[in-house]
Amino acid sequence: MLLYTMDPRPLLPKEHEALRHIRNRLVHGGQAPSVRELQERLGYQSPRSAALILSRLAALGFIRRRADGKLQLVRDLPDDAGHATTVMVPLVGTAPCGLPLLAEQNVEANIQVSTGLARPPHHYFLLRTMGDSMNRAGIASGDVVLVRQQSTADPGDRVVALIDGEATIKRLRLSPDAVVLEPVSDNPDHKPIIVSTDFLVQGVVVSSIPLEEGSSHGRHTQ
Repeated sequence: MLLYTMDPRPLLPKEHEALRHIRNRLVHGGQAPSVRELQERLGYQSPRSAALILSRLAALGFIRRRADGKLQLVRDLPDDAGHATTVMVPLVGTAPCGLPLLAEQNVEANIQVSTGLARPPHHYFLLRTMGDSMNRAGIASGDVVLVRQQSTADPGDRVVALIDGEATIKRLRLSPDAVVLEPVSDNPDHKPIIVSTDFLVQGVVVSSIPLEEGSSHGRHTQ
């Protein structure tokens, strides 16, 4: 993981505004804005002006195109960490079947997170949540959670698991013959998932991160 304390090349106001908009769209919606949308957001008369902004952000190493053509945030906003030491943590979307959770195709952005939360030498990733299966465990639909990568967990931990190629967050419960992934929800439609004892978790949720307007601070929940 690469540590940052400050960016030596400040962005121009329009570049900063564009990068912030791209960041927030990726974090909360999973999709970058189109050139036309960026043009309207920045108040330009021509989409070429917005395209030039994207080219400059790419040249500065803030964004790039993935192999599938989608825009990826490589570096976070340069002034969001202040004087705090931060680490870049990948934000991943839903993992398609057959691909590891942290495969390049799944990384939508790299976000600055304080090392007070993402503590070295551990490795972390961010995951956008969907649904209400953990709403009584401090995780609401649309939250972004900070996950410490590890293949083991203790009973009661909120774990990230890959079930049928999809990332899911559940509370871990162990029995002599099986592993039970329990929802913690006021919605009775959610049922436990029972897997074999050789099942491996992908990580443990340690925090819920409020990433509105580029915040790099979180609500520590474990």
